[in-house]
Amino acid sequence: MKKYLIVLLIISSCTKENSYKLPIYGRKVISEKTINGEKIIDTLDHTISNFSFINQDGKTVNNHTFNNSIYIADFFFTSCPAICPLMKSEMMRVYRKYINEEKIKLLSHTINPEFDTVEKLKKFAKKFDVDSNKWHFVTGDIDEIYEIGFKSYMVTAAKDSLSPGGFLHSGAFLLVDNNKKIRGVYDGTNRLEVNKLLKDIDILLKENLD
Repeated sequence: MKKYLIVLLIISSCTKENSYKLPIYGRKVISEKTINGEKIIDTLDHTISNFSFINQDGKTVNNHTFNNSIYIADFFFTSCPAICPLMKSEMMRVYRKYINEEKIKLLSHTINPEFDTVEKLKKFAKKFDVDSNKWHFVTGDIDEIYEIGFKSYMVTAAKDSLSPGGFLHSGAFLLVDNNKKIRGVYDGTNRLEVNKLLKDIDILLKENLD
């Protein structure tokens, strides 16, 4: 099955002009059949499920907030003593580069909503002096946050007494297109990986214009 997935991703990454397009992550097989000795596989692209959270301004942020937008998602918590500060430093690079690009937005989910209230997120966001309409720091029901992390973004987000700060979470930045499909996954603690993210955002912006 993995063999077919790789083939499909390669096909989706090329146009007739042989120009590069980003792959779609999480494409899954929904049926397999054999016709005249040839195996035919039907696939379905993975998409981010519907969600509804509250941002640092107390406003509802849902999937419609990102209609016609490309966004970069991550998971963090404000009291994180480990990778979060570096992740936020790298995400600021993304924010600054696309500060005037209306199609680019950022979405950071707290994985400690019991502590990270709207007021806490507001104070946290002020440290970065960012536009809350562009970079949403969101809180909400803990089970819903963990579920969307695992099922939609396919990353780890959980309480863990053995991890720094009491929570275990991925350091990934996830690039999501205007159709709610994941088009790239990057290590948000690695500057070179974030450099690649910046290049891929430009590719995706061009793809949406073509």
